[in-house]
Amino acid sequence: MMSKKKVQINNNTDYSYLKDSQLSIQLSLDGFSFCIINKNTNEVTEIKHHSFVKKSTTPQKHLENVMQLFQTEELLQKKYNSVNFTYINDLSTLVPKPLFDPENLKNYIKYSSKTYRNDYIVYDEIENHDIFNVYIPFVNLNNFFLEKFGSFEYKHFSTILIENLLNTYKYSEHPHMFVNLNDNHFEIVVIANNKLLFYNSFKYKTKEDFIYYILFTAEQLQINPEKFELVLLGDISKENEYYKIAYKYVRNISLIENRSKYKFNSNFNEAIKRKYFTLLNQY
Repeated sequence: MMSKKKVQINNNTDYSYLKDSQLSIQLSLDGFSFCIINKNTNEVTEIKHHSFVKKSTTPQKHLENVMQLFQTEELLQKKYNSVNFTYINDLSTLVPKPLFDPENLKNYIKYSSKTYRNDYIVYDEIENHDIFNVYIPFVNLNNFFLEKFGSFEYKHFSTILIENLLNTYKYSEHPHMFVNLNDNHFEIVVIANNKLLFYNSFKYKTKEDFIYYILFTAEQLQINPEKFELVLLGDISKENEYYKIAYKYVRNISLIENRSKYKFNSNFNEAIKRKYFTLLNQY
């Protein structure tokens, strides 16, 4: 069973514009988000999210959840000019370009993730920053999407997150710590002097877990909570308990500003843009 949660949808039933639109999908083990971008107007026309009632515990269950969604979601049955995906999982690792060898992918990832003999391992290049992101995609879903759409592009969501933050904050001289908050995990990215100092993903249950990992990361990197800037994105607002506890311990704190290259109508508020930062910045 799957519960359907509508985040935002345009009630216009004329779908003729979709043939000139881009479909962007972001997929995790417990949910599926997508947005539609009209390439003629450069406008985001739809954002929707579906949560799986039962988290995908096996590759086959994951595929079944997605297949069921495609059967019930009308917008996923349309034709698009282009389709792209990002996969959210913790089966990834970053490799500096001087150490990278495409023949050695399994050795990079085996230290941070459990691997199997037949795992399909790929990589993204984080352009202009001499970093490769090595990861394991959902290969059975790749096959399903190929059958549905004919062609598509995909990346790991952490590639999108890191690349966009590096490009946006490349002129910042002092350290910035970015925290991307999701339902049961969050990512920390630390950038200074146009360099990536740190990236990791953490699972959490309480706000105390949340602030512990932020302060622990700052301590390990020897950056003073009185001096670095903490920028929050994802599913967070100033009324959120996670924002409030971070504000208690870190002097300089803010929510990420929307600098999207796309246009939005008035139905898309800043909270939605912040929550779907990686989805909206895939390409």
